[in-house]
Amino acid sequence: MNTGTIPRDQLDLPLVVTHLMKGVVYRDSHEKPWAHLQALLPQVRDYVATMNLIVVVDEAEGYAFLRSKPDAEDDERHVPRLVARRALPFHTSLLLALLRKKLAEFDANNADTRLILTREQIAETVRVFLPSTSNEARIVDQIDMTITKVVDLGFLRKVSGQAGLYEVRRILKAFIDGQWLSEFDQRLSEYAAQFEEDK
Repeated sequence: MNTGTIPRDQLDLPLVVTHLMKGVVYRDSHEKPWAHLQALLPQVRDYVATMNLIVVVDEAEGYAFLRSKPDAEDDERHVPRLVARRALPFHTSLLLALLRKKLAEFDANNADTRLILTREQIAETVRVFLPSTSNEARIVDQIDMTITKVVDLGFLRKVSGQAGLYEVRRILKAFIDGQWLSEFDQRLSEYAAQFEEDK
């Protein structure tokens, strides 16, 4: 849908804000809200600012989402957070870190924009960092639960009609930045130490 084809009197601010409040709006899967967002971006920014939120839009990657304003901006008004911070389980954090690294390597070596991985590829990526155990079934269950959690968070998407295939969503780049990646080796050492403690 081309934003230029929507008459001004048909632009729908509640449609855009409602979709953003529910989660990430993607250009490829939320065509109508995305088109309205493009035409209404200043109004959307003003509207969500009243709730102490900012809208983050990445035109190149094709997504938009809401984020709480930095705490420093809220100190004087003591406004409660609408978008809560959540501590992720250890295995989920590890998988997100590994997927972000794979996405960086993929972008450096491919012209394609979609990183597609099999469940087996994802499992092997994680398995390297898991402590050795004789209970293979437990490891498989843990990996499957972690993959499901990352799908629920919106960082992986099942490829339609292709069992066991997942697309790494590019919004992951907005949550794990280049500086974070540069410290990746140190973080992996921390993960290894954590696994030693958990044994």
